[in-house]
Amino acid sequence: MRATGSGRWWALIALALSIGAVGLDGTILNTALPTISTALHASTSRLQWFIDSYNLVMAATLLPAGLLGDRLGRKKMILIALGVFGAGSLWCAYAGSAGSLIAARAVLGAGAAFLVPLCMSVLLVLFEPHERQRAVSVMTGANMIGFPLGPILGGVLLKHFWWGSVFLINVPVVLLGIIVIAAVVPESRNPRRARLDLTGVVISAVGMVAVTYGVIEAGERGWSDIRPVATLAGGALVLAAFVLWERLVGRRREPLVDLSLFRSSDFTWGTILATMVSFAMFGLLFNTPQYFQAVLDADSLGTGLRLLPMVAGLVVGVQVANRLAARRGPKMPVSIGFALITAGLLTGAATTLGTGYGFTAGWIAVFGIGLGMTMSTTTMAALGALTKERGGVGSALIMALRQLGSAIGVALLGALANAGYRSHLQLRGLPAAQAAAAHQGVSAGVAVAAHDHSLLRSVRSAFIHGMDTTLWVCGGIGALGLVLALLFLTARQESTGRQGRPAPKVPSTP
Repeated sequence: MRATGSGRWWALIALALSIGAVGLDGTILNTALPTISTALHASTSRLQWFIDSYNLVMAATLLPAGLLGDRLGRKKMILIALGVFGAGSLWCAYAGSAGSLIAARAVLGAGAAFLVPLCMSVLLVLFEPHERQRAVSVMTGANMIGFPLGPILGGVLLKHFWWGSVFLINVPVVLLGIIVIAAVVPESRNPRRARLDLTGVVISAVGMVAVTYGVIEAGERGWSDIRPVATLAGGALVLAAFVLWERLVGRRREPLVDLSLFRSSDFTWGTILATMVSFAMFGLLFNTPQYFQAVLDADSLGTGLRLLPMVAGLVVGVQVANRLAARRGPKMPVSIGFALITAGLLTGAATTLGTGYGFTAGWIAVFGIGLGMTMSTTTMAALGALTKERGGVGSALIMALRQLGSAIGVALLGALANAGYRSHLQLRGLPAAQAAAAHQGVSAGVAVAAHDHSLLRSVRSAFIHGMDTTLWVCGGIGALGLVLALLFLTARQESTGRQGRPAPKVPSTP
């Protein structure tokens, strides 16, 4: 059975809402952390684990989730994942202790790990090649818009309700998704029910968790600490062993990850470029909210509102990319998008203490247009190389690499920003305890300098120096992405063939 007519678009809306809930969950939690800390008497380490338990479980589960969707049925697994995500949201909302909330967040991570790749892979079944760019744009846009909307919704909810409301907002979205997906999305699976690669599942999970945890710890402890570096290196070695194992298994039976996908230039470079976009995006999202709050004195709600120019740019960029990709293929919109990302970030790197919000609104809007043009088109370039039979595992591989890119981006760029901040911080004559607090970060520094105008100016100037340094690096990533897109992405659509002739159609799955 295949959804036809308006049913496909209703299904797309339901899938996009489900993906949007996943994107919203991370930033809305960040808004609520101070309130949750007080309500649950949570220590700083417990607050960190509210986030890390989600990320670690998601990292461990992404690749097996794609495989199980292909094997057992994508619709079935999406419905189960929505149920898990909804139950986890209810558990989070009514968690009575920090430990309970950490466990509930782990459940949410498991649900998200299934939702993200399987919702993407279903698009290969629902839509013909000429419609997929638009559908993928809707999905990636829904996921990305969740990031700036989190602080806005979180601020409104926390102003009028208790902290659990930031999780309850997921429940109606989940219920709507279950109803619509059950009604209009056809079931699809890989008809080849090969033996499950359990060894590959275990090795990949260990490697992904080790790398993700190592990056998280390096961001907390610093890169000079041997423990996170050793964990990260060990995880990298385990992932290398996973690649060798998959090559060995691929000669005898169906592996967890089809490494032959990397023979496709569009899959390889689409995935790499999407990961680079995620790296640059999280560099911006790490810095600008702190800038709005610490330098421009915005609260959580005001921070979210100040990110709206990026959302508007994102919407414009997606629309432009759809039109260009339909006529010219992925190379042109991705290249233009990376050029705009680079221009926006390098302009942002010129921020000074006297810069007003109008300047910031302009460059984050330019960045948003570039983000909209690149993210959906690079994802589509990668997805275009997948067969419908292996869509779940292929989509999971794309998302797993993006997840790692995001985690590494946050840790590396966060460390760079903190180093720039601390190197330019002037604290002469300040008591040791206050100086140590100010060194922890700009929020603590602003609190310490609340009644000292000269010190406050020093703290804010030091933060802006660190932010500008980070934006320069992200701009360099954008410039590298532009060069790689021009060199390696195909100039024409994969679905129309290199000479403009229709490419052979992949048979639909039962």
